[in-house]
Amino acid sequence: MSTVFHADEVLQMAAQIERNGGKFYRKAAEINDEGKDLLIEIAEQEDEHLALFEGMREEYAERADQLEAFDPNGEAAAYLATMADTHVFDLGSNDPDKLLKGDETLDDILNIAIQAEKDSIAFFGAMREMVPEDFGRKKIDALLKEEMKHILWLVDHKKSKEE
Repeated sequence: MSTVFHADEVLQMAAQIERNGGKFYRKAAEINDEGKDLLIEIAEQEDEHLALFEGMREEYAERADQLEAFDPNGEAAAYLATMADTHVFDLGSNDPDKLLKGDETLDDILNIAIQAEKDSIAFFGAMREMVPEDFGRKKIDALLKEEMKHILWLVDHKKSKEE
């Protein structure tokens, strides 16, 4: 039996992923000066994404009676719950120390970050399908593009480091 998540719960999961992502990138920037500027820039964008989801939660609270649940049949919710539970930014913890111990090389950090961004894209892509068009699907589309851009930046940084 799958758990049915209402819109606010899905938005809360998304916000927590972004919150944890920002903390991860800030911790990574503390560990390794070589990629600090890039990591801080991505952390700041994760903060913007967090604000987006918090704004959507506020809007949902105001319009809840007008909107159906994002996933009225619970079909995508089970997938999202699994994604959130296994997400590399770890929804169950606000502490990036679970991923970063302090002795990671920049290459280690970039590999973790690339995988985390891929996981985020998978989660937000599934979430996008649950978001009604009039409630912000375009916002999710824009966020997905930014997450893809993060991967490109991380991969480019990794390649430039290898040259």
